[in-house]
Order: sequence, then structure tokens, then C-alpha cells
Amino acid sequence: MNTAEHLLIEKILQLPPARQAEVTDFVDFLRSRENDRALVQDAAQTSVASFAAVWDNDADAAYDKL
Repeated sequence: MNTAEHLLIEKILQLPPARQAEVTDFVDFLRSRENDRALVQDAAQTSVASFAAVWDNDADAAYDKL
């Protein structure tokens, strides 16, 4: 465990139990948001091959520069 992690744990342990529960809820929220972002990124990467034929054409080349 690094110093930052140790300091964070020490700070959390100094909080009353109700506040520790709030910290837990907030951490769960942050993890959920990161998981959602990863899912969106994975879906976007998966769709690139499917849309390549539609997106990669001379008529739409001007949009590639945006």
C-alpha cells in the first residue's frame, strides 16, 4: 500500500460510521461511473469496424478533418 492509500484509509477510519458509509456509497458511485465509461468505450470500439464502410468514403472525407 502506498502512502496516499494509507493516508486515505486513516482519514476514513477517523470518520464516524455514518460518514464512512457515505464514503463507501461515493466510492461505489465513482466505480459505477468508470464502469459505464468503459462500457461506452468498448461499444464504440466494437462499432468502428461495422461502420467503416459507411464512414470511410470520398464523399465524407471533409468530415475526417473535424
